Amino acid sequence: MERRDLLKSGGLALAAAGIAAGAGATLTARQAAAQSAPDSLLRKVLDRGHLIVGTGSTNAPWHFEDEDGALVGMDIAMAKILAKGLFDDETKVEYIRQDPAARIPNIVTGKVDIVAQFMTVTPGRAQLVAVTRPYYVEGIALLARPDAEVKTYDQLLAAGSDARISILQNVDAEQSVHAVLPDAQVLLIDTQANVIQALESRRADGAAVDLSTVRWLVRQNPDRYFDAGKRWFSMLYSAAVPQGDPDWLHYVNTAFDVAMHGHQTDIYDGAFADYFGQTPPAREPGFPAI
Repeated sequence: MERRDLLKSGGLALAAAGIAAGAGATLTARQAAAQSAPDSLLRKVLDRGHLIVGTGSTNAPWHFEDEDGALVGMDIAMAKILAKGLFDDETKVEYIRQDPAARIPNIVTGKVDIVAQFMTVTPGRAQLVAVTRPYYVEGIALLARPDAEVKTYDQLLAAGSDARISILQNVDAEQSVHAVLPDAQVLLIDTQANVIQALESRRADGAAVDLSTVRWLVRQNPDRYFDAGKRWFSMLYSAAVPQGDPDWLHYVNTAFDVAMHGHQTDIYDGAFADYFGQTPPAREPGFPAI
C-alpha cells in the first residue's frame, strides 16, 4: 500500500500493516533459512543451531579470557551480536581458538563460519575472503604516564629531539613516529610488552601503540597510563566470511549495522564501554549516518 493511501485509510489500514509486520517478525529459524540459497551458510548455521566463530584468546581488549576462563572482548561481542540475531540467544556460539595466521585458511577450508579476530582490511585479503562492514577503526596512538611532566601530544611535539618514543620494531616504525613527531628519538623495541615497559621504566616519554591498546590500558589503570591525545594512520577492523555467499555476508552486515547504528545497540555499546572506556554517540533518527 502506498504511504498516501495508508494515511487516508486510517486505523484499519494501520492495524492491518501492524499484523503483517508482526507476521514477518515471527518467522522461525527454519522458515528464515528457507529464504536463503540452498547452499548458503545462513541456512546451514540456522539448521545447525549455533554459530562457529574463529577467534583468539590472548589479545585484550579484543579476545581474551576472564577470571572464569570464558572468552570476552570486542571480537567476542561481535560474535554474540550475530548469535543474538540468529537464535535470539547470544550464547549459541562455538569458538574455535586459532592463531592469527589461521584466520584466512580456516575460512577458506570451512572450519569456521566467520572469523572475528581483529582483522585489518586490506585489498589483498579481500581477494581471498569476503570482509564485512567494519566494526572498529584502529590506528596508532600515543600512550604516556599520568605523572610525567611531558605527557600530552603538544608537550611531546614541543620537546622536539628530547622526546623519546618507543614503538614495536618494523620497517615503517621510524616513519610512523616521525609522521607526527618529526624530531623525536625513536626507540625500536622487540615486543609490544617491552614497548610499554620502556614507558613504565621511563626510558621512553611515550609509547606508540594501537589506539585500542591505549584505550584499554587507560580504562584498566588510569593511575599508570595516560592517553596523550594523538591518533593517526587509520586501519579498518572487520570480520571475514567465505567468498561467493551473498546471503551469509548480507546477514552479517545487516546484524552489524543494526547493532552499531540501529535500535539493538546494547551489546555493542556495552562492549565499547567495557573495553575502550567510551560510550558511542547517540543514534539520532533522521538522515542515515551509516
